[in-house]
Amino acid sequence: MNTLYVIGIGPGAYEKMTIEAAEALKSSDVIVGYTVYVDLVRKHFPGKEFLTTPMKREVERCELAFAEAAKGKTVAMICSGDAGVYGMTGLMYEIGVRYPQVELKLIGGLTAATSGAAVLGAPLIHDFAVVSLSDLLTPWEKIEKRVELAAAADFVICLYNPSSKKRKDYLQRACDLVLKHQSPETVCGYVKNIGREGEEGHVLTLRELRDTQVDMFTTVWIGNSQTKNIGGKMVTPRGYRVPETEE
Repeated sequence: MNTLYVIGIGPGAYEKMTIEAAEALKSSDVIVGYTVYVDLVRKHFPGKEFLTTPMKREVERCELAFAEAAKGKTVAMICSGDAGVYGMTGLMYEIGVRYPQVELKLIGGLTAATSGAAVLGAPLIHDFAVVSLSDLLTPWEKIEKRVELAAAADFVICLYNPSSKKRKDYLQRACDLVLKHQSPETVCGYVKNIGREGEEGHVLTLRELRDTQVDMFTTVWIGNSQTKNIGGKMVTPRGYRVPETEE
């Protein structure tokens, strides 16, 4: 069987990649991925053959990886974060039925929900939901329903793809849905460029978040009714009893 790795490279920085992922990339002959993600790893793996496709060419990218693996090469398909979270793993399995001689080996990575949460503090200590605001593959009506039901159930909500040039008001629209069920003072946060140059995190209220402009390299966290701002950090209590400080 020929080997084709599907690898989550984490948020971007080499130090945030798992050891298993790095070792698999070292052992690969060819590294395939979206142009931006390949550029993140290229300098760390010199001598490899790199193949890329732009956004919206995901099917072609997967077929390219399988074609190279079918030639007997060890191939790595890379995704940012975890390849199984809004990544290529599912599509690789769907296309892989046509390549029975190629064995998929999956290597997880650090997804934005958790790596960005570490920048903000501890927003995901209790139940949470992750929703992408990209309507490229999912109807906006379905996204709206998911966001509102998560807010009604008092989940902490992590929003992927909160904005783009064509979706400038999607975060505002999502906040309006949450405001039907949560206080305007609900503690929220967002992180830009997680694990990459220019990383910055901000903690603010839901009211303030609604009027904040973000980009496609930003991930957003909306707290639940219990989430607190503790010393500028976003903290969602699990429910442990904390002794009161004696005066």
